[in-house]
Amino acid sequence: MAKIKPFKGLRPPREIITEVASRPYDVLNSDEARVEAEGNPRSLYHIIKPEIDFEPGTDEHAPEVYDRAVENFMKFQDNGWLVEDETEKYYIYAQTMEGRTQYGIVVAANVEDYMSGRIKKHELTRRDKEEDRMKHVRINNANIEPVFFAFPDNPALEQIIKEVAVTDPEYDFIAPDGFGHRFWVIDSPETIDRITTEFERIPSLYIADGHHRTAAAALVGDEKARTNPSHRGDEEYNYFLAVCFPASHLNIIDYNRVVKDLNGLTPTQFLDAVKKNFDMEDMGIEEYRPSALHNFSLYLDGRWYSLTAHKGTYDDNDPIGVLDVTISSNLILRDILGIHDLRSDKRIDFVGGIRGLGELKRRVDSGEMAVALALYPVSMKQLMDIADTGNIMPPKTTWFEPKLRSGLVIHKLQ
Repeated sequence: MAKIKPFKGLRPPREIITEVASRPYDVLNSDEARVEAEGNPRSLYHIIKPEIDFEPGTDEHAPEVYDRAVENFMKFQDNGWLVEDETEKYYIYAQTMEGRTQYGIVVAANVEDYMSGRIKKHELTRRDKEEDRMKHVRINNANIEPVFFAFPDNPALEQIIKEVAVTDPEYDFIAPDGFGHRFWVIDSPETIDRITTEFERIPSLYIADGHHRTAAAALVGDEKARTNPSHRGDEEYNYFLAVCFPASHLNIIDYNRVVKDLNGLTPTQFLDAVKKNFDMEDMGIEEYRPSALHNFSLYLDGRWYSLTAHKGTYDDNDPIGVLDVTISSNLILRDILGIHDLRSDKRIDFVGGIRGLGELKRRVDSGEMAVALALYPVSMKQLMDIADTGNIMPPKTTWFEPKLRSGLVIHKLQ
């Protein structure tokens, strides 16, 4: 019974979409954003990473930086770089990567659905990161960037997506990373009603990516409700910007680990310790990618190894125990390498699978890291099972690609 609504999107005119659209705020640092926005006053980075308008090294959490975000947001609207739709609409957003396309429905999701747990999460959030995005939502009174949701496949919504996708899109462009983005505006009242009705039949939505943005958006909406003596429940702040994808459209890619040292062990001692819980095969110098659940790839001293966990070292009936990230965290990172807290230990780093196994090899061969571990990707079913049972995934488990492009549509809270 997911509660959603259409909304009056704030969007760039078609002819400047590639100038405005940006990567999400949290996938690049301030210096990278400054380079990408150089010479482009219409880049959304001026709103979502406004520190780029100041001298390098400026604290991105300084009051004047947040104030600049508001100033730039207003400037974008005054200059006609962002224009509000006249009526409430839904939108379809398609992303294409390596020949594969996923279609999402852009909606205003309900704050109470998040607060009550109907929008389900699978990761813990950090309060400092929540508060940063909460300030950004509060001060702009808008959800500038969308969150990334999944929902169980629904044939009626799939049919709507197919009907819309054969029409001409409002936006159609290839981003600098080579991924394609298309965007349609749905203004048919009948189609809008069909979408709203079908979402009411969906028991839960699942946060795929953007747990901090989701928490921040929902908490600000809840805050506004609690502090408004005339609160009715239908105000725009009761909703926030989300792109919802059918689960079968999504593909989680691997999220891998590199470790700085072998915890005092020699390479031979380390491999002997690993063999106690894994069948090991030396795969030589050619890159080896995990082939199935419970199979891992290890890179050490210029060689790749296939590791397969022994039966009895994992529990296929436990939604957390079955995860390869749990197996490797317990049996290799904790028991052998002495890494107990993946969130805080400085000896470990994480590499998204989009960078390829070559990045693991590079970081070990350079001497920066001693060993690399590649994991088989988590499935959408595993993610949803964990969320359904109220469990939380270990840190750095899922990596979704492509990322949502920011700036295609914005949701104002008034």
